[in-house]
Order: sequence, then C-alpha cells, then structure tokens
Amino acid sequence: MINPLLSVVFGMVVFHERLRRLQWVSVALAAAGVVYLTVALGTLPWIALPLAASFGTYGLMKKLAPLGAVHGLTFETGILFIPAALYLFVEELGGRAAFMHAGPLRNMMMLAAGPVTTLPLLMFAAGVRRIPLSLVGMLQYINPTLQITIGVMLYKEPFTGIQLAGFSLVWCALALFAIEGYVTRRWPQLGITDVS
Repeated sequence: MINPLLSVVFGMVVFHERLRRLQWVSVALAAAGVVYLTVALGTLPWIALPLAASFGTYGLMKKLAPLGAVHGLTFETGILFIPAALYLFVEELGGRAAFMHAGPLRNMMMLAAGPVTTLPLLMFAAGVRRIPLSLVGMLQYINPTLQITIGVMLYKEPFTGIQLAGFSLVWCALALFAIEGYVTRRWPQLGITDVS
C-alpha cells in the first residue's frame, strides 16, 4: 500500500504533475490509511518498503524509457535470459529442477506462468506511458483491495477492525479520486469551466 503513494510522489516530483484540491484530499486519505495501518502494526513494514521502492522505481523507469511496451519488455527479458537459463541448467544438473519433472498439469501451469506474468507487465508498460503517474499510483490501490477481498472471502482470513479502519480510508480515497475525475471531465461538457 506504500507503492501507490510513491508513484504519486514520483509523478509530482519528476513529471511535475499537479493535483487538484480533491485529488490532494484523496491522496491524503490514502496516506492516512497507510500510516494508520503502519502505526497499528507497531513496526515499520520492512518488506513493504523495498518492494514499494523497487516497483515504484520500475514504473518511473517505464514512463521515462524511450522504448515502447513490447520492445522494453523484450529488452528486460533479454537481460534476464542468460542468468535465468544458467540457473535452470544448474538446477537440472543437480536433480532439483521442477519443469518437465512435475507431471503434466504442473508442467502446463509452469508454461502458463509466462503469459500470465507477461501480459499484465505489457499492459502496465503501455498504460503507464499514457496516463499521469499520479493516476497510476491511485489505480494501484485496486490490487491490495482485491488481495484482501480474496483473502477474506476465499481463504477465510481474519479481517480486523484495525484493517477495516485503514482500508476504509483507502477506499474513501479511491472513491473520491474516481468521482473527482469523472466530475472534472463532465463539467466542460455542461459548459462549466471552473471545477477547482
């Protein structure tokens, strides 16, 4: 939940994106939710911080990169191909390899992992170049919302009052951000020029 805020900050600092008043309120609500959950946890989320920094930086680099989505992902994959192939070769020689040794269903699932991973990365790379990074950041709150929904509904994980309070702030922020964007686009069609 830290990564989306970092994307908003990158958008403002690197690309000089300006937020309208209600967008600021929305970002502040999301930040309050993240701070509340962090304080309630009682410790800094040490795993979440480097993850947010790495994926936030990845989004920034995708926006700055001169290559398009397909060419950029091909370049990234090309860089990682040799170390990955070496690793798989060493694992195969050591008798620890899973691919082609795990049965037909698992082998098919491993093969399917390629497109299942690649397609979202391609869509992300294409989308991040077309919309402001601050919008990308706010849209990234959809992911933790889906994860918590799956955890609670499918895996029957507990959802505490503390989590409800923190996520409620984030959900209010998302709703406000979406409504503000919709209204801002609709005002000019109605002949109203000042939305601020």
